[in-house]
Amino acid sequence: MRMSAKAEYGVRAMVEMATLEGGVLVKTEDLAKAQGIPPQFLVDILSDLRNAHLVRSRRGRDGGYELARPPAQISLADVLRCIDGPLASVHDTGLGDLPYSGATTGLTDVWRALRASMRAVLEATSLADVAGGRLPPEVAALAGDYQDQERQRGRRPAG
Repeated sequence: MRMSAKAEYGVRAMVEMATLEGGVLVKTEDLAKAQGIPPQFLVDILSDLRNAHLVRSRRGRDGGYELARPPAQISLADVLRCIDGPLASVHDTGLGDLPYSGATTGLTDVWRALRASMRAVLEATSLADVAGGRLPPEVAALAGDYQDQERQRGRRPAG
């Protein structure tokens, strides 16, 4: 999976906001500093998130941003779709429109399975799960499997 910087920053900003008490507003500058996100880039990201009704903003000296719903009700998939669109695509083509034939016809089902597995992980994981360090059991198990595979290959697991 390749994630754009914009999407990765968006997820980080949303998880950071998930750590705040309900009703507490965070200023763009503070959010950018907390997560090392370029402030002007974050302004654009927050605008996208606001348009998708994932965050609310209040103007003025005491203004800022907050999550539009409780963090347990916002999945990572919600954030990623808002910023980058579909979770998995092939050259921005819908899976039903891929020009596969002959021996490559089966690739469509491979891409469907990939999309379904990413969707299962990203939709099952909420901002609250990440912010609280308590991933859903099935997601934690997959992460553990990945780390085991990396160790077997003699690599240090990422993250």
